[in-house]
Amino acid sequence: MRLNGRHGSSGATGSSPGNVTSGKQDELASSTGIDDMMETENESLQERVADLEKKVLEQGDEIVCLRSTLADVLRRLNQLDSRSSGDYNRASVPVRNGSGTSARVANQSNHVGAGKDSHGSASRLRQTAYQQHSGMTDAAFKDSLRRTASCAPSSLPQRRVVHYQSTGSLHSDSPSSTSISPVPTSPSPTHTPPPPPPSGGRTTPSPRTPQPPQQRPSSVASSSGSLHKRWSSTGDFNNSGITSPTGSLIGSNSMAIASRLATKSLFNLYMRPQQHQQHLLKHGTRDATYNEEEGSVRFFLRGRPIVLYAPTAIAETYDMLKVATAPQIRLKLEWVYGYRGRDCRSNLHLLPTGEIVYFVAAAVVLYNVEEQSQRHYLGHTDDVKCLTVHPNKLLVATGQAAGHDRREGRPHVRVWNSVSLHTLAVIGIGEFERSICCLSFSKADGGVLLCAVDEAPDHNISIWDWQRGERGQKITETKCSADTVVAAEFHPMDRQSIVTCGKSHISFWTLDAGGTLYKRMGIFENRDKPKYVTCLAFTQTGDVVSGDSNGNIIVWGRATNTISKFLRGLHEGSVFSVCVMKEGNLVTGGGKDGRLVQLDASLNPTGQETRVPEHLGPVRVIAEGRGSQLLVGTTRNCILIGSLDLGLTPVVCGHTDELWGLAIHPSLPQFLTGGHDQLVTLWDSMSHSVVWSKDVAEPVQSATFSLDGSVLIIGCTTGHWFVMDAETREVYSTHTDGAEPIQVVKFSPDGALLALGSRDNNIYVYQVSEEARKYSRVGRCMGHSSFVTHLDWSTDSQYIQSNSGDYELLYWNAGLCRQVPQSSQLRDVEWASNSCTLTFSSLGIWPEGADGTDVNHCDRSHNGELMATADDFGKVKLYSYPVIQPRSLCHTYGGHSSHVTNVSFLHDDSRLISTGGRDTSVMQWALS
Repeated sequence: MRLNGRHGSSGATGSSPGNVTSGKQDELASSTGIDDMMETENESLQERVADLEKKVLEQGDEIVCLRSTLADVLRRLNQLDSRSSGDYNRASVPVRNGSGTSARVANQSNHVGAGKDSHGSASRLRQTAYQQHSGMTDAAFKDSLRRTASCAPSSLPQRRVVHYQSTGSLHSDSPSSTSISPVPTSPSPTHTPPPPPPSGGRTTPSPRTPQPPQQRPSSVASSSGSLHKRWSSTGDFNNSGITSPTGSLIGSNSMAIASRLATKSLFNLYMRPQQHQQHLLKHGTRDATYNEEEGSVRFFLRGRPIVLYAPTAIAETYDMLKVATAPQIRLKLEWVYGYRGRDCRSNLHLLPTGEIVYFVAAAVVLYNVEEQSQRHYLGHTDDVKCLTVHPNKLLVATGQAAGHDRREGRPHVRVWNSVSLHTLAVIGIGEFERSICCLSFSKADGGVLLCAVDEAPDHNISIWDWQRGERGQKITETKCSADTVVAAEFHPMDRQSIVTCGKSHISFWTLDAGGTLYKRMGIFENRDKPKYVTCLAFTQTGDVVSGDSNGNIIVWGRATNTISKFLRGLHEGSVFSVCVMKEGNLVTGGGKDGRLVQLDASLNPTGQETRVPEHLGPVRVIAEGRGSQLLVGTTRNCILIGSLDLGLTPVVCGHTDELWGLAIHPSLPQFLTGGHDQLVTLWDSMSHSVVWSKDVAEPVQSATFSLDGSVLIIGCTTGHWFVMDAETREVYSTHTDGAEPIQVVKFSPDGALLALGSRDNNIYVYQVSEEARKYSRVGRCMGHSSFVTHLDWSTDSQYIQSNSGDYELLYWNAGLCRQVPQSSQLRDVEWASNSCTLTFSSLGIWPEGADGTDVNHCDRSHNGELMATADDFGKVKLYSYPVIQPRSLCHTYGGHSSHVTNVSFLHDDSRLISTGGRDTSVMQWALS
C-alpha cells in the first residue's frame, strides 16, 4: 500500500484500536522493506562509485562528464547514508529538489502525538526523502536514480540548468569528496570555492530558502541532442589549437585539463571576462583591416577603433599587405644644442685634441670651439649622468641612467676612445640599480681601476678592473651612504685612497690588497657641519680641498680625516666647484653669487675674480682650458670660455626645462624653440648660434611664424598667446583663449586666418589683418572630446583637420567653425602640411603595439617625399611619404633620452630639427 500523509490520516478517522495496531505493523513492515532496499541500493551505488573512479582514470577526454556524474552519485549516497542511520530527528536537513532546496523539520521529542499528526509527519518525511514527484513508486524512484547517475546526453543539460555540483567536481582533484557546494544563484566572475571541511568529518548542510527554477539558456536548450553537438563548439575534443587562459598551448597529454578549461562550467566562469577584455584591447596597426567598398582602413589604439579614408586615387589599388621601404635619404646628427649642468657635476673637460667634452641627453659632445665643429658619441641609450677622463687624456668613461628598454636601457658604464669614438668596454649591465652618478679612474697606477657610485638608496660604491674582458670585472662593492653622494675621486698620489662627499658627509676610503674597502668619516670637530659637501679637489701636495653649502673652503690633510685649514664664507651660498690650476692656484665657483674667485696655494685670495652674467646662471663646474683659459659650466645649461682677466664668453646655450615649442622660419635657415623655462630662443642653423633669446615670463607650449617670417605667435601653458615681432622681440598684443595650454598654432596658407588648438578641447579661429599684427576672433570649433594635439590646413585655406588626445580625427569648415561630419567627403582634399599623426597618409608611423601616445609629432617635408616622427622612446624616425602601409620601414636615430616632443624640416628640407622633452636638448640633423 502506498503511504501518503493525507491518505493515511483520512483512513484513521473513526477506526478501532485494532485498526491502529494493524496500521503500525504495516508501517513497521514497510520501514523494514525500505531499509532492505536502502542497503541494496547502497551496495549498488558503492559498486558504481568504484567503476566510475576507474573510468575517470582511464578516460581523460571525458573527465568532466564522469566527475559530474560521480558527484551526483556521491551526493545521493551521502543522503541515503544519513537516512539509513535512522536519525530522523535531525533538526534541519536540506533536500535538493529541482533548482530549489526544502528543509525537513522532524519531531525532536520522543512523545508520539495523535495518529493524524504522527502519520502525516512520518509520511511526509518518507515521501520527501525518497520520492521527488508525487505518485512516484519505489521502482520509479530507482529508475530515476539510475538515469541521473548516467552519462546520457539527455541528463546533462538538466543538471547544468540546475547549476549545482559537488565541491570535488568543481574545485577538488579528489573524486571522493562528499561535500556539497551551495547552489549558485548568479555565477560571479570572482567566484571563490567554499572552504574545505574539517579533517575527519563532512560538511554539515545548512538550511536554504527555496529558490525559483532557473530558466534554461537557449544555447543549452537547443543542444539537447547528442553530447557531441553540445561540446563541439568549445574545442574540447580537438587536439590542435587548444590554449589555456594564459595563451599557452596545451599538448595532447593535458587533454583532460584542456577539456575542463574549455567547458562552460562554474570552475572557469571567471576566466571568460578576462579573455573577452584582452580581445577588445587591441593596439596599433596589428589588427588593421581594409574595407574595399568604402576604401577605408580600420585599426585600434587602446581598444578604440580608428577609421581612415583613403584618397580615391589610392583606394582602388591599395593593398595593406605591401611593405613600404625606407627612404634612400638618411639623417646624420650635425649639431647638438644644449648642455646638462642643472643637476650634474664634473662633466666638462678639455681633451688634447682641443675639443671640450660634455654631455646632454644621451649624446656625449666633443666640441672644437675654434673650428666650430662637433663630434658625437652616441653609444648610450638614455640620460648620461656622469663623465670622467682617463689619465692618458685619450679615453673617456660615461655612465647612464636606466632607460626605456629593459634589456638595452639598463644603467651601465661605457669606456670609449675619444679619437675614434670606438667603445672599448661596457661595464656593469645588470649590476647597477638606478643610474651612475659618479665616476673616477685611478690616477696613481695609470688608470687601471674605475670607481662608480650607483644612485640607489644605499648609493653603493664599486671598484672595477675595467680592462678585464669586454665587460670588466668587479673587485668590490659596498654601501657608500644612505644620503646623496655628489662626488667620488681617486687620490692622484695614493693608489688605494678614494674620497667621496655628499649630504652631511665626506668619507675617506682605503682599498686594501684583498679588495676590501674601509671608510673613515671626516671629522668637523666643533665647526659648523655643512648640510652638503658639494665638491672635491686635490692640491699639488696631496691635500684634499672641499667646498660646502655654507660657502666654506676646507683643507683636509693628506691621509687623514681631520681639518688642517678652514676658510669661512668665501662665497654667498654653496661652493659648487673647486679647480686646482697647473701653477698651484685655486679657482672656486659660487652656486648663488655666480663669482669665480682665485686663491693662491695657501688659500689666500689673490684679488682676481669675475662674475658670470646672471641670465646665464650660477657656476656649476670649473675646468682648466688652454693656457690660462677657464671652462665654466652653469646651472642654466650654458658653457663659457674665458679668463678672470678678460671675462667669460658663452659658447654653448640651452634650455633648462621641458621643450615643446618649435617653429621654422619660412625663408631663412633659422628656427625658434620655446620651453617651460619661459625662454624663447631663435637659432641660426648655419652658424649654430643663438640669434636672440627672450624671457616671456610664462611657460611656452607652441609657436609659429607668419607667412613672411616677420611675426611670431607664442602659445603658453596658461591659455595666453602673444603676437611678437620676430626681429625686435616687441610684443604687439596679448590674447587669452581659455585657461589651458595652447597646444598648437598655425596660419592658413593664404595668411588670412590663424587657428589655435587648445587643451580645453576647442580650436579657436582668428582673422588676421594689418600684416599679421591684428587678430579678430571668427569663432570656436567645438566637437573634440579631448584636448587638441595637432592640426593642419588645407591648401585652399577652407578646411582644418585635427587630432585629439582620445585619437580622434575631425574635419572643420574653417570659415564657419563647424565640423564636417562626413569625413569621407574630404578624402581627396589636399593638405598644406601633415603634422597630424592620425591620418591616412601617416598610418604607417604607428608601431604594431602602439597605444596612441607613442608618437608625439610628425612632419612632412616640403617636397612631399619624406616624413619624420618624434616618439616617446627618444627616437627620431624617417619614412618615405606617404606612409600608408601598416608595416612601413624607416630609419631610426637615437641621441635624445627623454620623449622627443617635436620635429620639423627647415624651409629648404636641408636639415631636420628635433626637440627633446625633459632632456632639454635641441638636435639638428643633416639630410644626406
